[in-house]
Formats: sequence, structure tokens, C-alpha cells
Amino acid sequence: MKTLIETERLVLREITLEDKEELFQLHADPKVQKWTGEPVVESLKEMEQAIRIRLKDFRKYGFGRLAVILKETNEFLGWAGLAYLPEFDKVDLGYRLKEKYWGMGIATEASEAIIDYGFNVLDLDLIIAIALPENKASIRVMEKVGMIYDKQAPYDEMIQEAIWYKLERKVYNKR
Repeated sequence: MKTLIETERLVLREITLEDKEELFQLHADPKVQKWTGEPVVESLKEMEQAIRIRLKDFRKYGFGRLAVILKETNEFLGWAGLAYLPEFDKVDLGYRLKEKYWGMGIATEASEAIIDYGFNVLDLDLIIAIALPENKASIRVMEKVGMIYDKQAPYDEMIQEAIWYKLERKVYNKR
């Protein structure tokens, strides 16, 4: 397990198959999935398949979603990171945390570090983020980390209304 990013409270490391039970708990929680537009994950096998796809993407693109670990206790909080969306040819910032960690600034702390990593290590020019309109907490995180509202537009066939934010490296570097 390779640590890629550290913040004051967090370690962000590569996700492995050893994380499947923690990820299953996260993705099987209807309160968490409600805000994503994705169905609840129903089995460990389904979670393992999803992890394998993400691992392939990580190898292919050189980045991906990362396990978010609390330094103090080594507890798995959820995930955050970048993902290449080939259907849009864009790099997306995403995060998903266990409910008990909502409202603690963890998504913001992780996102700030990931954006910095994306622009200054991966040399990206643009990072986007997408949320359901009713996911006000996620939209607040996007705004806190300096992302700018882009549009309201479909994400896929299931999510016809999504809020899109973006941040360009040239804007980020002026801050």
C-alpha cells in the first residue's frame, strides 16, 4: 500500500483488495449512496470487481481514487481522489466518506491535497467535480476548495441533472 498524499490528519493511499470489506460497508450504506445517484452495492464480490476496475484505471492513467485513513487511529474513513472520465475526456475529483465522518472537514482537507497533487505532481490543466443538485454538502466542498460552478447538465442516462464544477490550473496557481 503506497501512501501518495499526507495532510495534517489524513493519509491518502492506494486502494487495495484488502480494503474490500471497508469499501463494501461504505457502498452498501443507503444513506451514503443516496447522494451519489449510484445503487447500493449488494455483495463483497461486486465490491471486489469494482476495486479491480479502479486498480486497472490507476495503472493505466497513473492516478485514481485513494483510501482515506485517519492518521491518529489508522481508521478507514472512505475514499477520495481523481478519476479519468473517458466519456468526457476530463479528470474528476470525487470523495465518499462513512456517514459518521460527515461534517468534519475531511472531504475538504482531502480534496485540497488531491487538487494540489493533481496540478503540481500530475501536471493536470483542469479538474472537474460533479454532484447531484440536492447534495449541498458536496457542492459546499467544491466551493471551499476553490472550484467554480460550470453548468447543470446530464452525467449519464440515470443522472439527467448534475451540477458540474471545475478548476483550472492557471486559476489555482493565482490563489
